[in-house]
Order: sequence, then structure tokens, then C-alpha cells
Amino acid sequence: MPELPDLTAVELVAHYRAKTLSPVEVTEAVANRIEAREPELHALYAYDPSAALDDAKASEARWASDEPLGPIDGVPLTLKENIATRGTPVPLGTAATALVPAAEDAPAAARVRESGGVLLAKTTMPDYGMLTSGLSSFHETARNPWRTSATPGGSSAGAGAAAAAGYGPLHVGTDIGGSIRLPAGWCGLVGLKPSFGRVPVDPPFLGRVAGPMTRTVADTALLMSVLSAPDPRDHLSLPPADLEWSSPDSSVAGLRVGLHLDPGVGLPVDPATRDAVTAAARAFEAAGAIVEPVGPFLTREMLGGLDVFWRTRAWSDMAALPPDRRAKVLPYIADWAAGGAEVSGVDVYRGFAQIDAISVAALRATSAYDVVLSPTCPVAAPPAEWASPTNDPARPFEHIAFTVPYNMSGQPSVSLNCGYTDDGRPIGLQLTGRRFDDVGVLRAAAAYERLREPQRPWPIG
Repeated sequence: MPELPDLTAVELVAHYRAKTLSPVEVTEAVANRIEAREPELHALYAYDPSAALDDAKASEARWASDEPLGPIDGVPLTLKENIATRGTPVPLGTAATALVPAAEDAPAAARVRESGGVLLAKTTMPDYGMLTSGLSSFHETARNPWRTSATPGGSSAGAGAAAAAGYGPLHVGTDIGGSIRLPAGWCGLVGLKPSFGRVPVDPPFLGRVAGPMTRTVADTALLMSVLSAPDPRDHLSLPPADLEWSSPDSSVAGLRVGLHLDPGVGLPVDPATRDAVTAAARAFEAAGAIVEPVGPFLTREMLGGLDVFWRTRAWSDMAALPPDRRAKVLPYIADWAAGGAEVSGVDVYRGFAQIDAISVAALRATSAYDVVLSPTCPVAAPPAEWASPTNDPARPFEHIAFTVPYNMSGQPSVSLNCGYTDDGRPIGLQLTGRRFDDVGVLRAAAAYERLREPQRPWPIG
């Protein structure tokens, strides 16, 4: 039997229902795991084991009377630090932020509390969430449990490290260009970027989503049943929908699958990554899916325009800071954002217009398929001290060419493990579906869980 911190949320809930495990003993076991691993991983912010134990005791009492609050009652979990929790400051990964306690829970935090989840901590992130690493001017640098010299990815860096190390089964990240899927890919996890608007966020912003980071598709589906509940604070959210989150398993026979190995721009795909993703496609084909190639559709103009718009937006926020606080921003991010300081209004608009161009291109290229397979990232996890795979603020987005299109198009997209590099780092497979078909994407991912080779043990110690 796995150690208690390594049981899935689905397994834990079954044990609670059968009275064979208690939320208190599980939370205590997870706290012991955190105590052992956190000094080298730096995954957590605002860790409060005492409050978590109080929540677990309350959950234990509810299960004793068969009155759980919701589907994840008593399950240990974390939230990314930019997801506000009442009373805790939200530094956004940067020392430049004034530490003011949040006035209320953000939607994701409210939903997991209402469902009885045991909140262990927030998880670390880089400055303003704009890096694919755990490098931060506020938090200590997060590290990858599979290889602590490597980054876990980002910007949901701490969430990726926490999930891979077994800090409980459920973790919530955010994603505007790959920030759930990239760390999921480099940490061997299931990381879902839901359809835009499926999970309410506050404040809402074009392309931004919150979603699960877990070890199994079933746990991701379970957490989505909680996170996808409506919240009036997100005026961009989708209408409430009663989706079949609890039934992600299905056959892939007859499924139309696209295989996308060249995004059209950005870093070339490592041979090991290409081979692993191609093998995944062959597994789908052997199981009865119809697999066809998808050509490149992202252009330098698209990626460059998005970079201009995001730089200008970042500079707008940073320029509003007092000079002493602005000086505390991570130098890489400060250099990157400064590129937006002198951009003309016309060029900002042209950059913003590339969001629509990317959306149209992604939807057209994928419209013939039920699901499209691609690498999550073209390269393996770089060193923990690097800001990104290029480590160059002049070339910041060369690694997100497979992930960012689907933030712009709003399509659901999930990463899960499809193999390992020669030195043992996980390789992420991205599955992307039609707009709003989150359940279909999870069903395909669950099918691949059954088709793939046996997984290596988790790096729990």
C-alpha cells in the first residue's frame, strides 16, 4: 500500500467513507512529508500545519456522522499563492508587492473550503507569474523533486514540486501561457488548463484560468467538479454546466487524433521528447484511434506580438510602483518588462490583435480532431536557477509555442507524463480538445493513462 501522502484523493475519500482512514492521520502524515522535503524544494508559502490539522479534525467529525461537506472533504490540498485566501497577503511572487492581507477568498479558494478540503498552504511562484521556473525575488527558488538541480517549471512552480513530492493529492495552479501544463509536464503530473471561463477566477483576464495539478486524471476530474462551480465575480466565466466529471474513462476507438510536432516557431523539439510523443500517438492508433499529422500554425508575428502586448502590460503595472519597490522586482522580469516602456499605442494594439490571430489559427488547425497530441514543452526542464529554457529576457517565450495558443483560443488542454529523458526527467504529453469539451479531453487522458508504459516511482524522498 502506498504511504498515506501518496494516496489519491479518490482513494482517500473512499477510505473516509469506509471509516478505514481519518483526515487527521492523513494530514499528519502529509505534514511529516512536508517537513522532510520542504527544506530543499521550497514549494510552499504561508504553510500553516496547525490550521490544517484543525480543518482535518472538523472533517473527521463530519465523516463520523456521514455528513461530508462535498466531494473533497478531508483531502489535503494547496493553492497557488496568487489565488487569494482571506487574511493572507498575495505577493504575486515578487518582493515589490506590499503585503496586505487579502480581504476574501478567491473563487477557487472559496470552492475548496466549501467542499471541506484541508488547505495546507499556498504554493510558490515567480515574479508576477511570468516565468517558466520557480525563480522569485520573494520566495526561495523552487526545485524539481525528480532532480533538484532542475526547475519544476512555472509559473505554478511550487504546485508542481508539491504534487510530485506528495504534499497531498490535490493542488490548484493558474495558467495564462502554460503555467499549469509546463510544470505538470516537467514534474510528471496531470495538469489541466480548463476551457477559458470553466473555472471562475478573480480578477478575470483574457486567457487566464485556474485548474488542477494532480497525479491522476481521476483526481483532476474530482477537483474540477468542485472548482467549476459558478462565482459571480468572474464576468467572463462560462454558464454553469452539469458535466460528467466523475466518468472520465472511455475507449479511443474511432477517435480522430491530430499529432502536432512542429508549432511553427520557437525552440526545436528535443529528439527524446519527439520520440515519446510519437510513441503516445502510436499507442492511440493501436487502440483504434485515427491519427493524422497537424501542420505548424503559430508564426513569429503572433508570438512576437503577444510578447509586445504582455511586456507593455507588465510595464504599466511596474511603472505605477514607487521606485523603491520597483527596484525589488527580479532583474530578469524588470529587463523584460522594460521592453514595453517605449512601445507606441499602434504597436500595442497590433500586439493585442495577435491574440485573435492565434485563436483563429489554433481553432482552424485543430477543428478536424477530437483531440490533438503534442509535446507540452519542446525541451526538458532546465536548471532551477534559470528563468526559462533560453534564460534570455529578449527571447522569453520560445518554449511556450505548444501551450500558449490554447490559452488564446480557450480550448481545454491537459498535460500528463509520456516518458522520461535519459537522465530521468519526465516528458509531458499535451492533449488538447475542442472548445468547451473539458470532459472529452479528460476521457482521452484517462485512456492514455491505461495505454502508456508503467510509470516510475514518485520522487518522495
